[in-house]
Amino acid sequence: MVTSSARLVTAAAVLAAFGMPGVAQAQPGVSLVSDTLLDASALYFVSYDGVVNNNSFQQDAILTYEGRQYATWYTASRNAVIARRTVGGTQGETPWEIVVLPHRLSVDDSHNVISLGISPQDGTIHVAMDTHNTRLYYLRSTAGLADGAGEWNASAFGEVRRTLGEVELGAMTYPQFLVTPEGRLQFSYRTGGSGNGVNELAEYEGGVWRKLGAWTSATGSYTGPNGVVSTTRNMYLHGLTYDHSGRLHAAFTWREGNSAVLCNSGGLTNHDTGYVYSDDRGRTWRNGAGTAVGTTGGSPVGIGSPGLLADPLDPNHGLMNQESQAVDAQGRPHVVISYVPGRFTQCVTDYSQQRAQYGRAFHVFRGADGKWTKMEVPVPPEHTQRTKIVFDRADNAYLVMPRGKIVSASRASGWTDWTTVFDRPSLRAFGEVNVDTSRVASQGILSVQYQQTSSGTTPSPIRVADFRLG
Repeated sequence: MVTSSARLVTAAAVLAAFGMPGVAQAQPGVSLVSDTLLDASALYFVSYDGVVNNNSFQQDAILTYEGRQYATWYTASRNAVIARRTVGGTQGETPWEIVVLPHRLSVDDSHNVISLGISPQDGTIHVAMDTHNTRLYYLRSTAGLADGAGEWNASAFGEVRRTLGEVELGAMTYPQFLVTPEGRLQFSYRTGGSGNGVNELAEYEGGVWRKLGAWTSATGSYTGPNGVVSTTRNMYLHGLTYDHSGRLHAAFTWREGNSAVLCNSGGLTNHDTGYVYSDDRGRTWRNGAGTAVGTTGGSPVGIGSPGLLADPLDPNHGLMNQESQAVDAQGRPHVVISYVPGRFTQCVTDYSQQRAQYGRAFHVFRGADGKWTKMEVPVPPEHTQRTKIVFDRADNAYLVMPRGKIVSASRASGWTDWTTVFDRPSLRAFGEVNVDTSRVASQGILSVQYQQTSSGTTPSPIRVADFRLG
């Protein structure tokens, strides 16, 4: 276990830093309580090592609001669908009710996911989908649909629009919804492309979307270990997460536009783990020391902004982008990153093959003193794809790895006792999975949406496995 400065620390030091007593605690476990079928033949194809129905950057493909859980995917006929069921009530879980939306996936590209958002202010359900450096497809339901008003059918979602409401966003990628503590729905997206793009925000209030603007910069100079300079990049987010105090946390990696910064063209130009936060709903961005380093729609956060670095790593280790982050009950950010450690190679030449063979996951978290600690998780992912992190109500941590493997660590240990608590190859989960973080918070149940492995373009089942945590 090392801090971001590669200084060795002990488990006792972690406990002391987090104010935790060194008391033994039962390993936090999981129990599978149900596994339900969403679709026996969901759309299946592999591109960019992923499938379009399950990608780490979806926020969200599955979520819970006011006792109802919603899930979305593409069917074998390429139709976008949304389903709902009641969860957590005295009747238990009800069957899924499926609505076929008036849109079919336009291209075989796993970037073109479906993301859901719900506005607590008016009970509208928002659907953004099918975009990769193109204009999005967008649907908004009638008011109150998420509160149980109106009929659950396609007409409740209206016609597909190519703008966010009446707001033109242009070509974009990675649509994500998030909700502020006071109930405003926000929308995060990237304009531009890989290695030369910026992150932007929009906000929904009073039934109207308005664009807040860009908050990251694509420009500036980065010098690789070989002395080559890159002058464009994009910031890849591990997430955008509000804590209970209203602080918005954003951990990220940079991807350089100039592949010549690499030691070998078979690697990834991703480097470093950075961190910023906002206390004014994404208008002003600050580094870990509290210094303002950017404003949305004004002076953006860039590669030259001071104090962003949480964990340094050069671009020659196959560092994955858009993995996962979460915030514990104390408002402390936790990030999962994965890459090929230097003990295996200092120069990744085939990132897919070497990540599957040598890639390791790391838990990176920030203490009350503002210092970052990094620990290698002793359970290798054994996959190219990403891991998700969630916390239960006692602040025990759970990593949902590719293929649905779950490992956990207790808060009492300072998250040092990582152990596999669920591993069932019979799930036949393809790779990355989606998790419902909102249901964990409200009901203590972890819902994992996964699609079963297939071959070629043969459709396969998509399912939701529910685990009780603790």
